[in-house]
Amino acid sequence: MAVTTNQVRARAGGDAVWVVVRPLWAGFQFTRRWPVIPLFIIGVLLFTAIFAPWLEPYDPIDNQNAYLRPPAWTAEGTRAFIFGTDDVGRDILSRMIEASRITVVVVLIAVTTGMVSGTILGLLAGYFGGSLLDEAVMRIVDVWAALPQLLILLAIALVFGQGYVVLIASLALISWPGAVRLVRVEALKLRKMDYVDMARISGASNGRILYRHILPGVVNTVLVSATLSTGSLIMAEATLSFLGAGVPAPNPSLGGMIATGREWLRDAPHLASFPGLAVALIVMAGNFLGDWMRDRFDPRLRQVS
Repeated sequence: MAVTTNQVRARAGGDAVWVVVRPLWAGFQFTRRWPVIPLFIIGVLLFTAIFAPWLEPYDPIDNQNAYLRPPAWTAEGTRAFIFGTDDVGRDILSRMIEASRITVVVVLIAVTTGMVSGTILGLLAGYFGGSLLDEAVMRIVDVWAALPQLLILLAIALVFGQGYVVLIASLALISWPGAVRLVRVEALKLRKMDYVDMARISGASNGRILYRHILPGVVNTVLVSATLSTGSLIMAEATLSFLGAGVPAPNPSLGGMIATGREWLRDAPHLASFPGLAVALIVMAGNFLGDWMRDRFDPRLRQVS
């Protein structure tokens, strides 16, 4: 049950205490209504990705002749290396900033590619629901969803080698099936609407109906699907890099930094802890933002507080 403002004021013990409690209560209500923390984390990620060349203290690849330096706030740390250095002498902060830039570019291209292809197939399958095209598309989606995605991605990297094109294509391959299913469901509903029937009676072609009348109705669904899949794609990119099949060396990646740091967990835990924390925060922010967008754009899924 939702707690009203008057109830909070009564529990606070009167007007004097309410003067102090009121800003905190207003801030709590604002963060409860809007995804402030996820947007802040994603905003920091995008900011560092855009301005990475100016934010990096050092070259993320070059050796700084300082090996396994701890973070700056420790007794043996130095302010020259805020997050410390790795076993090769490279600045961890600079590598994390560059890794965030690579992650943003790779994931955005992969999400866009997957959503565009998934939306097109979902529109066709939904508009021609029950046809041979619909059956073929959905059976392909079912078969692809049943396969072990990670093993397929590793096999693709083994056959074609490491590279950004291979990585983006691999991530796009795991992002389109979810979009196909969601868009198909919405297209099945929209094709029965009266305004679609009127457009069909007036002589509009199937392509025009799909583009002008059905596509605008599934845009919210596509946005929610893209936001929800972003977190899983970031995790997939980090996993592939952790296994040595993602971002090609010596370019930094959060997953690759975690893989390197696991060998120094006892003596230098900061090598893996900072990249691991970054991955966790980014993935959780993407998932929370996707949940908020789903509740916001689809009244049927809106949670009652």
